[in-house]
Order: sequence, then structure tokens, then C-alpha cells
Amino acid sequence: MARFDVFRNEHAPGNKQFPYLLAVQSDLLAELRTCVVVPLGRASTVGGRAMDKLMPELQLDGDAWVMYTPELAALPASALRRKVANLKEQSHAILCALDFLFSGI
Repeated sequence: MARFDVFRNEHAPGNKQFPYLLAVQSDLLAELRTCVVVPLGRASTVGGRAMDKLMPELQLDGDAWVMYTPELAALPASALRRKVANLKEQSHAILCALDFLFSGI
């Protein structure tokens, strides 16, 4: 898997709210058995106004999805099976959100 790949969330309890998972882990760590992901949820279901820098809207197949950066998690890499896209072209917004989460900048 590559950084910024998007996968279907196949975990039933959470896949209605977060149907996609965005891989944000460096490609240099591909041999790990885990992968750090950020869930993507519909922009229309965000309660209140999302903090644009922390939770940017990303485009996936013509639809707007919110990157729920505070919900970042590590999953077994084997759980990421159904790749649907790669958001490398939106890496600036993704990396800004991660920087903001960890450094406040």
C-alpha cells in the first residue's frame, strides 16, 4: 500500500459513519504489520463547522469527504484490503492537517 491510498472501511461498527480510511503512514514503513489511517466521513454529516485546517474536505470520486484527523488510528495492514483511490494530489491539505494535530502549526 502507498501513502495516501484510500481503502473501504470493512469494520461494520464504524463503516456507516466512516466508509473510507486514508493511509497516512510513510512508504518507508511499508514492512510494518500496522498502518496509521485517518477515517473519512461525509462532509454533510459533520456536526457543526469542521476546523478547516485540522479536518479538511477532500475530494474523492467527485464527492466531498472530511478527514477526521483527531480519529487517527493504527490498524493491522491486513485489514486494508479494498483500495479505491489515492489522494496524493491532495497531500498538501492532508499533511497540513497532520502537522496541525501534532504541532499546532
